[in-house]
Order: sequence, then structure tokens, then C-alpha cells
Amino acid sequence: MEEAPRILTRPPTREELWTRAESLAWRLSAELGMPVRLSVTDNRSTMVSFRRGSTVLALRLHHMFLDAPEPVVRAVADYAGRGHRTAGAILDEYIRGQQPRIRQMRRESDADLNPRGRCFDLQELYDATNREFFQDLIQARIGWGRMPPRRRRKSIRLGVYDHQTREIRIHPTLDSPEVPSFFVEFIVFHEMLHQLFPSTGRGGRRVHHPRAFRERERTFPHYAAALRWERENLGMLLRG
Repeated sequence: MEEAPRILTRPPTREELWTRAESLAWRLSAELGMPVRLSVTDNRSTMVSFRRGSTVLALRLHHMFLDAPEPVVRAVADYAGRGHRTAGAILDEYIRGQQPRIRQMRRESDADLNPRGRCFDLQELYDATNREFFQDLIQARIGWGRMPPRRRRKSIRLGVYDHQTREIRIHPTLDSPEVPSFFVEFIVFHEMLHQLFPSTGRGGRRVHHPRAFRERERTFPHYAAALRWERENLGMLLRG
């Protein structure tokens, strides 16, 4: 049996995006009867976000919506412009249908996930955590992120989960003999929870850690110790 050919999609040019974004903003403005300030993103976690003012709607949409059919455009207007939460189901269904396309359009560099570090093997930690806490139900790839340029930081993101690609990336500063294994395991556990408890929308804002997420997070055996270690060693983590 022959394998189906892999179809690659050429990313739209800046000019094409601009023209289609203008058209979409005009359609939304006409639908709502108010100006729409539209920003088009290539975000892979938040597809729709907005800030509704008294005279203008500030809207951020993933570029998948530039090709959306009329019912989906009306759902965007209802959800973001009129506050009709029931329209969110239409948007969720459309986004789910676009996920294979999003994964296909990943950069090649994003596909490289190496779980083997100098001190920790993330795949071993992931497999053990999945087996012990999730009955092997979590389906994701995991690896170390790239070391960012050395500069003075005020904050650090120790892990990230990408809902579209089902990938977990852990900050490489944790791959150090000074970092206890229970803390790395906690960060892996935290990111795996994101697959069970996705971000939710509330009043145009994203809640990345809903209550159910926080309650489940506290069941981690070394939860208190992990938070205490992070608090006491934040300076070291920021220095990288």
C-alpha cells in the first residue's frame, strides 16, 4: 500500500495577510456596527483574545480565521463583540478542524525535541510521571528548550506546553546538578496537567490555571517542597 504524499502549505506572504486581515476587520466591523482593531497572530496556544471597549473592539485572531467561512466570522462577532458565550462552541469546533494545519506549518526547528540532558533524561521523568499520576493517559512529546541569550532576567518560564503540537519544553537551566530531581519532576508534572486542564476564557481574558488545575497540582507528593525550593533558589534560576 502506497503512503499518502505529505502536502506542505506555503505560508501566506505579509501582503496577503494584510489584505485578508483588512477584509476580515471590515466584515466584523459591519457585523457589529463598530470599529474593530484587528491583530493577526501566529500564536499556537491562544487562538482568540479580545478587549471590548465602549467604542472599539480590540481583537487578536490566529491567521487561520482569515480563511474562516461566514458562520465562523459571525461567531467571532457574537463571542468577542456581543459577549455571547454560546458562540464559543462554534469557534472551538473550527479551531479543532484547523489543528492538523497548524502542526504542519511548524518550523523545522520546533520539531527538534531532545529529552536527553547532561543531568536529567526528561523522557524517563515523563514516562514515570505519566504512569504514576496519569495512568499513561497523557500523550505528548517532551524535550529541553534552547538556552536563550545570556542577559539579566526578571522572570523565567521553566516549562511550556503547546496544545496544538502536544509538546512540552523544559527550560535548560534546570538541567543542572544543583537542581533536585523532584523539582524537575514537578515542572514536568505541571506541564502535563495543561493537557488535562486547558486554558479557559473569561471576560476576554485567558485563565491559564483554572481551579481544577490548581487542585490537581497540589496532589503532587513534593508540592510544598518544590514551591519552597523554587522560592529559595529563584536568583540562581534567573542567572541561568
